Amino acid sequence: MKILVFQHLDVEHPGVFRDFWDAQRFEQHVVELDEGVPIPSLEGFDLLAVMGGPMDVWQEDQHPWLIEEKAAIRKWVRELKRPYLGICLGHQLLADALGGAVGLMARPEVGLAQIDITPAGQNDPVFGGFGPSIETLQWHGAEITRIPEGAVTLASNAACPVQALRCGDRAYSFQCHVEILDSTVSDWEAIPEYKASLERTLGKEGAETLSRDVRRRLPAFRATALRLNDNFLKATRPA
Repeated sequence: MKILVFQHLDVEHPGVFRDFWDAQRFEQHVVELDEGVPIPSLEGFDLLAVMGGPMDVWQEDQHPWLIEEKAAIRKWVRELKRPYLGICLGHQLLADALGGAVGLMARPEVGLAQIDITPAGQNDPVFGGFGPSIETLQWHGAEITRIPEGAVTLASNAACPVQALRCGDRAYSFQCHVEILDSTVSDWEAIPEYKASLERTLGKEGAETLSRDVRRRLPAFRATALRLNDNFLKATRPA
């Protein structure tokens, strides 16, 4: 399998999914869009993974490459109909590219939080083997406010109603971070926008303990990510 990865910040990469994909001998081609790397021809790839980033989907004036990225996502999902995996910004870009809407939250959602699997999610193969809720790491100040026509919300919580989305049969995305490594929190704290939202939401004391709290939960987070990865690959592979 050849995986095309869209990144918007070097520390927002596929994380633990890279380990899984390396173990499965999948080829990964990373495009660092914020550094001006052009998007290659899509036809030679089997999976598109779109990661997070500090920019917002509507900031096309500041980040003109967002226009081409959304067009590529639209072509990938609507025309090529190949598997798509979006996380955080990649989740929001999927909705925006396909006619949904994304807006600022009244209050950022940052820190550990549970997401609840919707009835549709409980019947979706990507959440096969999971219970009614999953503990996750959240770090976002924007959210999907309207899902695309024909899309289905698979997970939700009180802070953000669209935590997981399916568009068509093979495009899935998650607002929460399921790709976490032991270095994730410390890497992201070094980004001014991320540190500001962290301290604004949790306070300085809460921000200081987040890395430790996440590290204690890493085995469970890794198990969640592994199951999601396996379920996703099975659910989206050609018949």
